[in-house]
Amino acid sequence: MADRPDPLTADQIAEGLRGLPEWALVDGAIRRTVTAPSFLAGIELVRQVAEVAEGMDHHPDIDIRWRRVTFTLSTHDAGGLTFLDLEQARLVDGLVADLTAAHGA
Repeated sequence: MADRPDPLTADQIAEGLRGLPEWALVDGAIRRTVTAPSFLAGIELVRQVAEVAEGMDHHPDIDIRWRRVTFTLSTHDAGGLTFLDLEQARLVDGLVADLTAAHGA
């Protein structure tokens, strides 16, 4: 794929994660787990993240366990993390902040 972004270096990943304190580097991907105020709120968060992912043409792995939603980001076709993963993590963080504010948590 000609437009595939280049994988980030370890230093670039570390720098990017400094601005994403809720995310952790796990097995070559970045991961964040959110506990939603209800199951339906968690599903709505997933729906909103899905819209962002479609717009970016960059799709996270999502695991839903009742109110706990885990997002895992990596750029599979680049063989590691890219700027797309860090950008999507920032967008997910914004959606989580909106969810938290809407539910007074």
